[in-house]
Amino acid sequence: MRVRVPATSANLGPGFDTFGLALGLYDELTVIPGGSAVSVEVTGAGAGEVALDESHLVVRAIRAGLESLGVAVPGFVLRCDNRVPHGRGLGSSSAAIVGGIAAAYGLAGVELDRERVVELANELEGHPDNVAAAALGGFTTAWVDGGIGRAVRAEPVPGLRATVYVPQVRVLTKEARGLLPDVVPHADAAANAGRAALLVTAITSRPELLMTATEDRLHQEYREPVMPETLALVHKLRGSGLAAVVSGAGPTVLVLDALSGKEIAGADAAPDGWTRYDLAVDPAGVQVWSGHGRGESSPRAE
Repeated sequence: MRVRVPATSANLGPGFDTFGLALGLYDELTVIPGGSAVSVEVTGAGAGEVALDESHLVVRAIRAGLESLGVAVPGFVLRCDNRVPHGRGLGSSSAAIVGGIAAAYGLAGVELDRERVVELANELEGHPDNVAAAALGGFTTAWVDGGIGRAVRAEPVPGLRATVYVPQVRVLTKEARGLLPDVVPHADAAANAGRAALLVTAITSRPELLMTATEDRLHQEYREPVMPETLALVHKLRGSGLAAVVSGAGPTVLVLDALSGKEIAGADAAPDGWTRYDLAVDPAGVQVWSGHGRGESSPRAE
């Protein structure tokens, strides 16, 4: 089985733990069933760093997916070609989890149930925002209902694109979340609720509102102590009129734009050592197919 799963950006400013956007940068998995043991090979992001046994996150997701489907596949070879940076706020763990669950559906010969993928991935990840976008593609709104992860997908406005600035340093999600206060001022909560509602309109039909709609008062500034360069870049880009936000828990910076043909300013705005990607929005979410059904080459990153 072959799987392609997109990078994702969560929050998008005011939509904390709710909004997600699938991006045209992909991890690709190949799973070859057989034998009784598991073998893992990793190239790209995480190579030489992640486990190569049953504790590998994709393997655990495959096992969870197979168990959910009531199917046994004792052994397999897993090959991971990773392009999504690890620990940067672009949903690398969600890509691993959603990719692994999708692979399980492929191994079981069962049509992919994306709603169930979101449910199971939420159980493994602990929050549904990134996994929803990875599973469904496009722009997603996620929530938890009775402990079950749910999500709906909306179609982004044509031409919506994302520029991401990725630093060399990593920030653990747990560390970034640990800086958030237990209580926030009512005025800040109300402001974020209004901006989050506006962002749905901005992303789906009124992109000229993106700058206003991406304002946040709930989480970004609290994270400044562990990512000062990130917040400095967000402020610099927003000062230039660009809809810049912290991507997920950071430290990557995301800029949203939908003005076709307009070059996003500030190409050299990021500090030395940062990498810039100009990405389309992924429309489809995770894809899975047989290695014999669509050829040996999978779609590449846009």
